[in-house]
Amino acid sequence: MKTDVEELTPTRVKLTVEVPFDELKPNLDKAYKEISQQVRIKGFRPGKVPAPLIDKYVGRGAVLQEAVNDALPELYGRAVEETEIFVLGQPDVEVTELDDGNQFAFTAEVDIRPKFEVPDYDGLEVVVDDAEVTDEQVDETIGNLRERFASLTTAERPVEDGDFATIDLVARIGGEEIEDASTSGYSYEVGSKSAIEGLDDALVGLSAGEEKTFTGTLVGGERAGEEAEITVTVQSVKVKNLPELDDEFAQLASEFDTIDELRDDVRARLGRQVKLQQLSEARDKALEALLEKIDIPLPDKVVEEEISRRNQQLEQQLQMAGMSKEDYLKDEEKSEEEFDKDVADAARLAVKGGFVLDQLAVQEELGVENEELSEYVVTQAMQMGVQPQQLAEYLTQNNQLPAIVSEVLRSKALNLVVEHVTVKDESGNEIDVDAVQRELNGETGETVAADDTDAADEAGVDEADTAEVDTAEAAEAAEPAEAAADAPAATAETAADEAPAAEPKNEGAKDA
Repeated sequence: MKTDVEELTPTRVKLTVEVPFDELKPNLDKAYKEISQQVRIKGFRPGKVPAPLIDKYVGRGAVLQEAVNDALPELYGRAVEETEIFVLGQPDVEVTELDDGNQFAFTAEVDIRPKFEVPDYDGLEVVVDDAEVTDEQVDETIGNLRERFASLTTAERPVEDGDFATIDLVARIGGEEIEDASTSGYSYEVGSKSAIEGLDDALVGLSAGEEKTFTGTLVGGERAGEEAEITVTVQSVKVKNLPELDDEFAQLASEFDTIDELRDDVRARLGRQVKLQQLSEARDKALEALLEKIDIPLPDKVVEEEISRRNQQLEQQLQMAGMSKEDYLKDEEKSEEEFDKDVADAARLAVKGGFVLDQLAVQEELGVENEELSEYVVTQAMQMGVQPQQLAEYLTQNNQLPAIVSEVLRSKALNLVVEHVTVKDESGNEIDVDAVQRELNGETGETVAADDTDAADEAGVDEADTAEVDTAEAAEAAEPAEAAADAPAATAETAADEAPAAEPKNEGAKDA
């Protein structure tokens, strides 16, 4: 087999592959056997039809086509391996010659990772936020805890801002009631501005049994966006009562006996969280600093796929949050053009970051051990709330292990960069990243991912519940180049997705 490589662009090549016809013999034999099983010729059992009869009744061309389709994946793979190119995505293949008995040739155009070397990254310096916990942050956290244990008591007075009113809503357009925009017995926090615009102003001053009609824009249902006449009727007025910040509250809301112990625990937890955020920021900024030293071309198709992936992800998040894209853009104070530019910039940065980390893993001859894959799967399972073995089986069945190998390799490559970077906080103090990581790990007795502040606050996984994940074969079989070719371009460190949060309303207060 002879393979020539033509560079179409720095990120796309054309492979021209010539194959002696006798190399197709195993594929031809297989094609004849499969066709023999399918055809019905008098006097011959299925699978026993001679090749000359298949050529006569089915056609030699059909056999050749079957053999070529069967041979192409293996031949293309051999061509890629021989030329040592780092392919991205699926190739565009064209059969250019099929001379029966003599030669077979085809071309394959495919995107490739640009060839480059990661420069020396010693001496890079990044600045991260101070790992400071203020009294205001402690008070805010405890205040949120108080909200969860609040109670509601009926007030015999008109509605005031901050009250909880139980209300009925009836919306009409042209005198016709809009059923999916009407409700009864709805508990609403006055002043939260979480419902129809104008509702808060209409409620203030009303007493139980009174009603008021105002004009507002419907925000949901089939008539969303239309103006409607909305009548609100107050059933009851309730006041939210917060528990006193004393030892009794500490015992009610936590495992501690005194409010001082609760405060100390909250401060410690916040301190842990800000240190994790500091480590995550150090990783992000270390990668950013390295990327600034490297200028490489990026395949347009790969960038477009990353942009599409990010847009789909945002669309799913908006659906889960019950938001429209227009509302999201309004909250972010961005135009459609600004949003598209931000997504495109983030996508290019993610693709570039993936390429750089992949190349660094190759240069430094990094590998992935079975234990590292198991740890990754356990961490991801904990975040998703599923059993590690269940996740491992899903990844295996859906051929996702090569992508996981790539993700772990990229994480190890980034860890290597962080080890060589000087990290300082805004106050000028140098931060020993390794020491901070060991401190955080020591608190829980398990490895904590520096880029995962949410999971770090959850309870640790008991060793007895940690399923053994059989990923040794994947670790050995998946080369970095092959793994990264199938992996998403965005890594945990470079992904810049901003998921809109749907904050539940009034969930903390309880009726007394």
